[in-house]
Amino acid sequence: MLDNGDRKIVDEVLEDFAAIADIPRPSLHEKAISDYLLGEFRAFGCDVCQDAANNIIADRAASPGYENAPRVILQAHMDMVCVAAEGVKYDPLRDPIRLCRTGDALSAEGTSLGADDGAGIAMILYVFRHAENVGPLRAIITTDEETGMSGAQALDIKVFSDADFLINWDSENFDELTRGCAGSVGVDFRRNLHWYNPMMPQAWHISVSGLLGGHSGERIGDGRGNAIRILAQTLHALKNTGVSFSVASINGGSARNAIAAEAEAVIVTQSRMEEVSRAISEMEQHVRSVFVNVDPGISINLSDAEMPAQVMGDSDMEALTDGLLLLHTGVFQMSPTMPGLVETSANLGLIRTERNGVWFSYFARSSVDEKLGEIAEACRVLGMRLGLEVSVATPSPGWRERPQSALSDMMAKIFEEQNGRLMKVGVIHAGLECGWHIKKAPHLDMVSIGVTTHDIHSPKETLDLKTIAPQVRLVMETLHEIAQEKCALQ
Repeated sequence: MLDNGDRKIVDEVLEDFAAIADIPRPSLHEKAISDYLLGEFRAFGCDVCQDAANNIIADRAASPGYENAPRVILQAHMDMVCVAAEGVKYDPLRDPIRLCRTGDALSAEGTSLGADDGAGIAMILYVFRHAENVGPLRAIITTDEETGMSGAQALDIKVFSDADFLINWDSENFDELTRGCAGSVGVDFRRNLHWYNPMMPQAWHISVSGLLGGHSGERIGDGRGNAIRILAQTLHALKNTGVSFSVASINGGSARNAIAAEAEAVIVTQSRMEEVSRAISEMEQHVRSVFVNVDPGISINLSDAEMPAQVMGDSDMEALTDGLLLLHTGVFQMSPTMPGLVETSANLGLIRTERNGVWFSYFARSSVDEKLGEIAEACRVLGMRLGLEVSVATPSPGWRERPQSALSDMMAKIFEEQNGRLMKVGVIHAGLECGWHIKKAPHLDMVSIGVTTHDIHSPKETLDLKTIAPQVRLVMETLHEIAQEKCALQ
């Protein structure tokens, strides 16, 4: 249970978080939340601007007597991954997040919570209101972190030039301090389709569901199943068993950087239901055996479907399923220097059938930037061989661990003093905007922290409220010690 002091901090942070959650803010649709934050920082008396990418940069003057202390940047992102549980009606462009508090846990009603990174923003607002005896502070709240980090890319290098330290508020456990992260590259594949009238009498709906899904960086090392790949395997198995069919549509996944937990296809066939059902059951048994210890809830279901108006040609279907089968999904390599850490991985996050074609996304991560280039080139070759259009996004650079970090050492020491236990310090196999920040400003001494959240990027996302106050106190004391010049500049 929270004591009175912690409860006061948590209640104020949650008040800000609730206001943020009330504003729809999927990636690339952040103007409304950006305008709101612009007004909030102005109300604090900050010198604040909104750049062309809708990033917010707000400066708070130093406390009296601390004008010459080093400037510290507090940084978070304003967009969120918007997903809903099956059967929940939710329009991410219009609907607010409906918060649900149960004891010391906060979640959302049927959707992702957006604590990634609404919690970071709310705590930065708290610090800006209440920090005492600190040097000059700068808040940088970016856009589009979840899909392309275009906000971080767009930041003017000048926003970093007069700062010495940066605390990114976008990690997932309050007792972990991150000093490095993986880089990433997104690849989109597209196939323009040739449509035909269906020539077979029966339409079926095939669905893959019940998977755990989760963040494609933090959870990729668990070996969880990917619903898009399993669906492709199912269609391939149907073909191999002699079932003659055509595909009308194939859709799946919720976000580029989330392991696909659901996928579905509509097919038309002249085969009997018993024949199709038997092949589906055999495939379900196969994948359950593969993932029995890590993803036991997998289900592949067959049901009646309305006859579609059109189906894709056989060559289109083969190119699509072959591409999904040949793209490696999961871990490529574990780190040779850090036991238990994934070095390189990739994920199939989305597939959509549209009027003129089908597209799907592939998202690779690596702590070795050069390997991202190798994966991108392999994707180009695969696309050329299969007749798929390939679009490679600008790679996001990794953040290599700084050999010596005065900021990291200071925060770990303060955490131990405040909480009576050690803070875990390391690197993660996930993308952070810190990669772009350090590329623009190599001089920055930088760390990433965050409150404890579970199952981010999913409708099960939960925020542990007990971790808010300890982290606020950690940052407050860190800012005070920096202002007291107890941290030697590197």
